[in-house]
Amino acid sequence: MHELAITQSMLDLVLKQAEEAGAEKVGKINLVLGEMTGVVGRCVQFYFDFLSKGTPAEGAELNFKEIPTTAKCHDCHKEFELGEFDWTCPHCQSNNIEITGGKELFVESIEVD
Repeated sequence: MHELAITQSMLDLVLKQAEEAGAEKVGKINLVLGEMTGVVGRCVQFYFDFLSKGTPAEGAELNFKEIPTTAKCHDCHKEFELGEFDWTCPHCQSNNIEITGGKELFVESIEVD
């Protein structure tokens, strides 16, 4: 259900930017969603379709760029994609890792008319 609040915040931001740009219509919104956020693109789309009615963003295309969960090992210094239940370095088996990707959640760009 947190997608509702996230979608509303995203829409508010997009509408503000479109207004500042003097745009009459928002055509496309490019979003970046990290795997670790738990945000589900189809839920965002559902709420967006409802919340954007009657706004300049109504009918805009949502484009989702999904970022996998990645990490860097502090022992062998290699970067890798994390498995769902395996948070050890596949190269040296260390668990001394740092999450480097997958927490992203932002509007990358908007396209307006």
